[in-house]
Amino acid sequence: MTTKPRITITYCTQCSWMLRAAWMGQELLSTFGADLGEVALIPGTGGIFEIHVNGDLIWERKRDGGFPEAKVLKQKVRDIVWPERDLGHSDGHKAKGASFDKLRMREEGSSGTREQEPAIDKVEPSKVPHGEPVEPRMAGIPASPDGANK
Repeated sequence: MTTKPRITITYCTQCSWMLRAAWMGQELLSTFGADLGEVALIPGTGGIFEIHVNGDLIWERKRDGGFPEAKVLKQKVRDIVWPERDLGHSDGHKAKGASFDKLRMREEGSSGTREQEPAIDKVEPSKVPHGEPVEPRMAGIPASPDGANK
C-alpha cells in the first residue's frame, strides 16, 4: 500500500503568517482533496516560511524570494507527487491565439482576406434606468472632446 503525501507548512508566529499558511494549506486541500494524507501547520519563529512535501523542502521564503502564489505551489506539489496530473486552470492552459496581440482575427471574404474588428469595438451605448443614454468610455479618456463630463 502506498502512503499518501504529507505536506508541512512551517510559518513564523512573530510575523503573523498563520493565516497565510492556513490559506495555502486550504488551497492544497481543495485542489488535491483526499489524495493528500495530511497538511500540517507548524508554528516557528525568526521569519521562517517553509513548505515540505514528504520531508523534502519545496519552498523557502528566504531562498525563493517571498511567498509562493497558490498556482505555483500547486504545480510544485503536483510535479513531485503526481507528475501526470492535470491541474486545469492552475496549469495556465491558454486557447490558441488567445493573446492580446492576436485579438484581430482573419476571416475569408469575397475579395480575399479582411480584418475583423474585435468585439470590444462594437460596444453600443447603454441606457441607465430612467436616465439618459450612457456612452461607453475607457478610464482616463474624457467623455467629450473638451474634457468636460456631460
